[in-house]
Amino acid sequence: MIDLHTHSSASDGNLSPAELVRAAHAAGVSTIALTDHDTIDGIPEAESEATRLGISLIPGTEIDINWQYDAADAKAGIVRSSREFHLLGLGLKAPSPAFTGLMAEIKMERKRRNLLMIDKMNEAGVDADYRELCGMAGGGCVGRPHFAQYLIKLGKARSMQAAFDGFLGKGKPFYIQKTGADFRRAADAIHESGGLAVLAHPTTLYVSWGRLPVILAGLKEQGLDGVEAWHPVATERVCRRLEALAGTLGLRVTAGSDFHGEKRPGRRLGYTGGGLPIDDSFLARAGLAAD
Repeated sequence: MIDLHTHSSASDGNLSPAELVRAAHAAGVSTIALTDHDTIDGIPEAESEATRLGISLIPGTEIDINWQYDAADAKAGIVRSSREFHLLGLGLKAPSPAFTGLMAEIKMERKRRNLLMIDKMNEAGVDADYRELCGMAGGGCVGRPHFAQYLIKLGKARSMQAAFDGFLGKGKPFYIQKTGADFRRAADAIHESGGLAVLAHPTTLYVSWGRLPVILAGLKEQGLDGVEAWHPVATERVCRRLEALAGTLGLRVTAGSDFHGEKRPGRRLGYTGGGLPIDDSFLARAGLAAD
């Protein structure tokens, strides 16, 4: 088995990069891509452990991209809280200056957003301290999952889901809109670093099947290399439909578990949509060679 989409504590996963690699090895995964959100900080540790254990590590990241709501949704006043555009950068060989600059800007934007969320919490009477929150993240990128854990620690929420439903979701008291990266700029930076630009979990774009081919074709013209057709949020039927669509558009196909550890317990390393194992044929289909 392989896995082309995983997260460590360098972003919002439970396991350290080395622990993640050990867990993958124990699960029978021979090639793993580390794709932490908006960072590659965990790659050196993961590579070292992968070398020690004799498995292949594909350096990667997952970048949040600016994405607009459907015009029809906006007109109807519909807000889909889970709508998101995430771009996987897979097989990064050497971060280019453009890539490094983009990561630095994203980091600054994330900190700006986090501080505004802390301000909202304090204004609402919640005694929140940013340094304490960062400590809970263990030095990794701080995101809303860490805020959810913090709210649980402060006794304001009973669970991660309750924290999002009551405080952190779109339209909720502590929510601040995140500014993502420009797609073309992110894709170019990935390419300049020797990687592939792959649309993660396409179903979270929340666009109709009628519109999706047009959107994917447009993104391909701007630098999209592939589609993560196989992801746990989709059924096997939907995954196969996405795979077929990618084939008609000449886009590569990838598969991943989007593993985060205990934070998303339903996801298993090496397994994807429909609970199916990810076999190593996806390396060739994605155009990724295990080093």
